[in-house]
Amino acid sequence: MQNIKKVAVIGTGVIGAGWIIRCLAHNKIVYAFDKDINLKKKLLSEIKRTWPFVKKLFNKKKLNLKNFHFFTSIEQTLKDADFIQECATENYSLKTKLISTIGKYAKSNSIIASSSSGLLPTRIYSKCKNPERGIIGHPFNPVYLLPAVEIVPGERTSKKNLNLAKKFYKSILMNPIMVKNELPGYLSDRLQEALWREGLHIINEGYATTEELDRAIEDGPGLRWSLMGTFLTFHLAGGKTGMKHMLKQFGPALKLPWTKLKAPKLSKKLSSRLILGTARQAKGKSVAMISNIRDQYLVDIQKLRKKYEKKLR
Repeated sequence: MQNIKKVAVIGTGVIGAGWIIRCLAHNKIVYAFDKDINLKKKLLSEIKRTWPFVKKLFNKKKLNLKNFHFFTSIEQTLKDADFIQECATENYSLKTKLISTIGKYAKSNSIIASSSSGLLPTRIYSKCKNPERGIIGHPFNPVYLLPAVEIVPGERTSKKNLNLAKKFYKSILMNPIMVKNELPGYLSDRLQEALWREGLHIINEGYATTEELDRAIEDGPGLRWSLMGTFLTFHLAGGKTGMKHMLKQFGPALKLPWTKLKAPKLSKKLSSRLILGTARQAKGKSVAMISNIRDQYLVDIQKLRKKYEKKLR
């Protein structure tokens, strides 16, 4: 199983569809599973909507839909797959049961990856046959364009399967982040959650709108983050001696009570501010319209970033 070609995707929601599109773009044979056959039409529509962006990012000439197969039988979906990407709702009970079923019908050596964004793999693979092949493969939306995937091992995951998973994700042009040991929320979502919680407090207390907070990221740190993360950015803030001077100068400020790490209660008032605020930001544009704008931006920014990454890395 050196070159994984046959991939099963369990669940065809936003994340599942993203995996399907990305795998098709890189000539994988995809077996998609969902209970409702009517979702096939919706999925094909999303594949066609996203293809112009995928085609441009990966320099592809055409989409081969002959590699796409949709099933409502999980047993039929899994029988030939070498790599399985599970995309069910974030719920321990649901995922543990589903992954147990997947383990039952999958080939004994096929790798099983969960698209979970925070659950512990040891727990969700606790009832799975051959749990040494179980991993977390946490992507970022939209999966068909963003390159990051966090690979998280469980207590029984083998190094061999971690390496195979890494190789597979690289074959669909992703940049795997190898998380050393399992931890709730993994890496990126913990960072995102901290920003989200602080934003909720600021909005809840009436200091800013959703649009103002988004602009605070878009026009400031967000532009830097698209090329380098928090730590290298702060290293530059320290001048000639980098992080050493930065910590000396700004370290004491960490003791100031600026942040509130505990999330506020999601009251009706706060929910209303979030819903009305983002609706105003959308300015009447549908989610599909805004997704198209975002996707074109992500294609263009990644192409631009490649020029500068070569100088930095």
